[in-house]
Amino acid sequence: MAIIMNYRNVLLVSLLFIYSFAYSIEVKDIKCNNIINPSGVITPYPFFSWTYIGDDKSPKQGGYRILMATSLEKLKYPDIWDTGPTSTSKMGPFKYRGAPLKTGQRVYWKVMVWGNNRGVAHSEPSWFEMGEIKNPEVVFQPHVFPKKESVLQIELNISDKGRTFEGIGGVSAGASTDLLYDYKDPIRSQILDYLFKPKFGAGFQHLKVEMGGGENSTCGSEPSHAITREELKNPVSRGYEFWLMKEARNRNSKIILEYLPWSFPAYLKPNIFTSESAEYFVSYLDVAKKEWNLDIDWVAAAENENYTNGDWIVNNVRPLLDERGYKNVKIQGPDDNSGDWKIFEEFEKDNAFNNVVEAVGYHYVTGREFNENMVDGRGRPTTKKAKNSGKPLWASEDWSWTGKDWGGAGALNLARMYNKFYIRDRITKSLIWAPIGSIYESVTWDKAGAMKANSPWSGYYEVWPTIWATAHTTQFAEPYNWQYLNNACGLFDKKTYKGSCVTLKEKESSNWSMIICTEKQEEIEIKIGKGFSLSKVNVWKSDENEQFIKQESLIPKDGILRLSLNAKSIYSLTTTSGQQKGTYVIPKKKAFPFPYKEDYEDRKLGDLPKYHSDQTGSFEIALKEDGSHCLKQIVPKQGYDWMRIYRRSNIKPNTLVGDVNWENYTCKVDVFIDEGNVELGGHVKGSYLKGYRFQVAKNGNWKLIFDKKVLKEGVIYNFDGNQWHALKLTFQNKEIEAFIDEVSVVKLPHKKTKGYVMLASTYDENLFDNLEITNE
Repeated sequence: MAIIMNYRNVLLVSLLFIYSFAYSIEVKDIKCNNIINPSGVITPYPFFSWTYIGDDKSPKQGGYRILMATSLEKLKYPDIWDTGPTSTSKMGPFKYRGAPLKTGQRVYWKVMVWGNNRGVAHSEPSWFEMGEIKNPEVVFQPHVFPKKESVLQIELNISDKGRTFEGIGGVSAGASTDLLYDYKDPIRSQILDYLFKPKFGAGFQHLKVEMGGGENSTCGSEPSHAITREELKNPVSRGYEFWLMKEARNRNSKIILEYLPWSFPAYLKPNIFTSESAEYFVSYLDVAKKEWNLDIDWVAAAENENYTNGDWIVNNVRPLLDERGYKNVKIQGPDDNSGDWKIFEEFEKDNAFNNVVEAVGYHYVTGREFNENMVDGRGRPTTKKAKNSGKPLWASEDWSWTGKDWGGAGALNLARMYNKFYIRDRITKSLIWAPIGSIYESVTWDKAGAMKANSPWSGYYEVWPTIWATAHTTQFAEPYNWQYLNNACGLFDKKTYKGSCVTLKEKESSNWSMIICTEKQEEIEIKIGKGFSLSKVNVWKSDENEQFIKQESLIPKDGILRLSLNAKSIYSLTTTSGQQKGTYVIPKKKAFPFPYKEDYEDRKLGDLPKYHSDQTGSFEIALKEDGSHCLKQIVPKQGYDWMRIYRRSNIKPNTLVGDVNWENYTCKVDVFIDEGNVELGGHVKGSYLKGYRFQVAKNGNWKLIFDKKVLKEGVIYNFDGNQWHALKLTFQNKEIEAFIDEVSVVKLPHKKTKGYVMLASTYDENLFDNLEITNE
């Protein structure tokens, strides 16, 4: 029988430890043109600066965000300018990059700063007033359709030209597609049809996936194809993104594929823009081609939302792509969520950089005010330089909301955004996060997605209105074969983007399509000019009650088409055919199976474990000494964490399984501790190890932890760290008990909570097997 010894109370030491790290940072002396609260500013593009005061933990600034608005109240959702989080230790001067400021305008602004080791501080709000501006710039105004006797007039003219339509797509990233992989066919195939099959559901025309790095990237972590420097020589197909790309292309041979990293393995730290990281980027293409016979079209040569490096792209990435036979793979960047398209100023100074970046994408172009006014948010509008460049402009990640809603920030809002991006920004491709929400309930952003599929054990899924809001564009125009007509793209009211219309023409025919979003009832008259089809016009409509319903077709009379449109609706008019509202019978929803057992034998080596959701690190099927399968944590060292300055990291690799509503249960698992420690957790809520955690180290030390607080700890004498051991936790009403090898080591009262089972490990190759969750 193992001998158990409790440690003495360490409360005093813990308090001293907490106190010693209770630091604070400040931001002060925020200035416009080197003056605090200046009046009479005469330049429409002033400069901003401040003083960062660090502490022992974060002596340097790690990042900043400038917010500017027309009132103090609007600083929450800035309507003048928002740089977004921007990683730099510089404190200015930073040039204003929004729309030209006006004579006599008072502007309110503030600064947020982050320390280089996290921690955030907000400045007090400040202000400045504009003086008289000589020769003010003309502010962009979107096209507004004229009215004749209250009837909107839209004209299709063959001499009208516009940019080429490049598609609507989705971003599978941040572990948002996690549980879809665990569905069984034919149900899984049905879900994929709704996402990618042309003229059936959403029909996403572009798929961008995460190049996993083994660290949390929003709702979990995705595995890397090369977790070590040695493995970079022979990269490995891991996770579900390669599979997803293959399934998407099986349904649409013309789908456009792209990839982008969030985090990176440890061996690429601290500088991710090197020749080795270029090899890391290009080796992903090797895996796609050799293992999946996939030709990927684009690489987003950047770190998601943390900009890029021009010298690296020019001197490392592009040459290596060409050398390895990927001359047809194009580079897109910077995939940032800040900077107001400042990359075009860099292009002016660096022609080589300009030449190798073939499309420019920014995130959240319309902002992140998640309500019905989101479409009218300022966000990050494209600049005059961007539009005049002739380079393809993309909203390369946007929206990020629940597709279940029709109103608010939901489906109708998204359709309006698709239109707005062209009318205001001349953006020709829009990608949303996420195409599908396949995330455990209560995990970060669990409600996001155009549709929902997070119950693979039952086969249940939900097709949300946003699928059909997207279909109103994707089923009526194909990338590269259609182009916008600028004068037939515009607003119904100059004050809002809620009512709008975009019109596209097929390049090699007379076919045309029109996508209309309304805020109120409208009467429209369409004058169809020479060179456009005058044949039957098919009409599809969505509103709050029904989505994507075919209406009675119309025949133009004397080249004129008149329609009455309902309020808060989406319409698609087209001279093409073949559109449909795809449908399947959806299985009934069932709770996660209970009791549950998993021996990891039903999947091949290197595969993902069924129903597990990695939150940090990577857990995959591995081989035991006896030839059977088990679960192994494979990330050897903490990697280059995404948004490491702005968001907290997980403590260690961990994976969730089960039901967030579980209360009374017993969970047990066999463990082999190669190095460090392992954990069996219960009543865990989400991504950040919030719940009860039974931790056992290789030397026999153990701890029972709630969140990050140690409730009890001890040591087991004669503990053999080179043998398998059984860990067990029981939750009964308000009591918790922990066991090692069926011997109770601690029994305590606990808060009446509920949640998932969790397996966790230090960054070591620790093993788990024979997971059981019962009501014993």
